[in-house]
Amino acid sequence: MPIPYDQCPKCGHQPLPAKQALPAACPACGVILAKVGSVARAAPFSRAVDEPLPAEDEPGWTALLTHIPDRVDSLQFWFRVALLVGLVLWSWVLIGLDYRTGEMGESFLHRPILIFHEAGHVIFMPLGHWMTILGGTLGQLIMPIILGGALLIKNRDPFGAAVGLWFLGVSVMDVAPYMFDALHPQLMLLSGSTGEEGGHDWIYLFSSMGLLPKAQIIGAVTHKLGALVTVLALAWGAWLLRRQYPRLDGHVMREN
Repeated sequence: MPIPYDQCPKCGHQPLPAKQALPAACPACGVILAKVGSVARAAPFSRAVDEPLPAEDEPGWTALLTHIPDRVDSLQFWFRVALLVGLVLWSWVLIGLDYRTGEMGESFLHRPILIFHEAGHVIFMPLGHWMTILGGTLGQLIMPIILGGALLIKNRDPFGAAVGLWFLGVSVMDVAPYMFDALHPQLMLLSGSTGEEGGHDWIYLFSSMGLLPKAQIIGAVTHKLGALVTVLALAWGAWLLRRQYPRLDGHVMREN
């Protein structure tokens, strides 16, 4: 026979009826004591039964960045493993490209990055001439952030966000040759000419800030920064997959 409640498990009212078999109820809130159940009985009296718990659908940034689902689809997992391996190999090639000679411009990824770059010029045009010029670089850097952020916040997919961060690192490396070239222009622009004839974003930007003599140093540092971001993104993705592995569909079934 269950032990009688000392106080109401729903509202905390006391005293309660000595006999709590059906249909005895709490005098304050009317809850039927015999129907509350063992779960409510085990709950601390300091919290009402129907008091809302802290929301779990609004996790902090740490929880978002490290989120691992309870069950991981095997097909999706191994696809991501293959994708990560491909990105590691591709990163090895991209990081090894000579930013001083603009080899990055021969990469396949330079073409979609260039689309974001040109779109950035248009998007930032209302903010004035200087921001219009800088907007090209901002466009190619902001787009991967938007894509990765959407996957992280909307889909709670930190691995997708890691791929977005990888793309950001590659975009940063794509800017480096353009910066390095500003001091002694050699790269061919979309206009079909070099920056000496005009139209070079970073000649204009560095000159306006008095940094043109340091263009090659800034370009070299930017390349190393992009490479670092790329490596960190790959490490993040690998760490997530390592934590997902024990939760593959088959593994979870065997554990149960």
